[in-house]
Amino acid sequence: MFERERTDPQTDIEFDFFDESPTVESSDRERPTPRRGPRMPSRPPGGGGGPQPSLFRLGILIAGAILLAVILVLWVNSCRSGQKKAEYRSYMEAVTGRASESEQVGKRLNQLITTPGIKLADLRDELDGLRQQSTQILASARKLEPPGPLRDEQESLVQAFEFRVTGLDGLAQAFAQVQSTKDAAEAGQRLSIPAQRLVASDVVYADLFNEGSRTVMNKEGVQGIPIPESKFVQNGDLASPTAWTLIVERLTRSPSAGGLHGSQIVSVIVQPGAQQLSPSEDNTVKASDRLSFQVLVKNSGESQETQITVSLTIQQSPQPTRRKQVIDLINPGETKTVVFRNLGPPSFGTRTIVKVNVDPVTGESNTANNTAEYPVIFTLG
Repeated sequence: MFERERTDPQTDIEFDFFDESPTVESSDRERPTPRRGPRMPSRPPGGGGGPQPSLFRLGILIAGAILLAVILVLWVNSCRSGQKKAEYRSYMEAVTGRASESEQVGKRLNQLITTPGIKLADLRDELDGLRQQSTQILASARKLEPPGPLRDEQESLVQAFEFRVTGLDGLAQAFAQVQSTKDAAEAGQRLSIPAQRLVASDVVYADLFNEGSRTVMNKEGVQGIPIPESKFVQNGDLASPTAWTLIVERLTRSPSAGGLHGSQIVSVIVQPGAQQLSPSEDNTVKASDRLSFQVLVKNSGESQETQITVSLTIQQSPQPTRRKQVIDLINPGETKTVVFRNLGPPSFGTRTIVKVNVDPVTGESNTANNTAEYPVIFTLG
């Protein structure tokens, strides 16, 4: 009988560990932790995609700041524009006072020269006063401070006033020699030279200051500020040596001397249309707001005449229309036109008389041609 094989206890090893199933606890403990990426920003409740409240408020603040900056810029520009306009206005108002005063000096000079029967000594005394007044105006004008762009125009203003002062000085010196000069033509020539300075002053003022200022202000965008005018010479004849010769003759002799004296009505012309009125036939005249009567007056004598009154009367009912104007100076053989405007509404469809009259001058003997009458019927068209 076979003997059972003995088993070595040291070799009884059971290889059953592959059959063991791990427990849940050991699996959780040994599983590696997964790596996570950057956390995405969470969206506001409701799933909306709008900006965050803080960004929205920031946008409002930025928009408000921009709007405030725009308003501030507009306000600053408005203030600068207003200040600029005020500067120009202040300057022009200052010029207006000087320009007006200087023009009054010119009117007074014209009045003196054309005053019938004025004495030479009285004229010279009055002229000295006008010289002093013009010198003061010039000194005052030199102190004006214009806006920067008007510096050249300011210099032209001063130059115009300088011409007026030197012109009056020259007249005063020439009149001082009239009594000692037997030749009226020579005296008239001397007087015409400073008189031309007075004429030049008007040219400088009108062209260089007035028009120059208007050009500058338009360029600078300054509107609505009036630029003053100033006309010193009231009668263009005062630049002529012939006119001054006649003035000397008139000042150095009696009003009744100097040959024939007289004036006459040459014609009456209706404007618009240049219709010459007939004294013997009915004249149909179209009335309008531009209606005017031009009365042509001639010096039919041999002497210079001054301060001649010309009148026009429309003899209509219920109220006649009367107007008067004055010719300050007219030389022998010269014809001047006196224009009557703004006559008011006429009486339509009714025959009326338009009468014109020229007052006789001193020493005038024939006054038959100093008055004329014209039958007129006014229509609307």
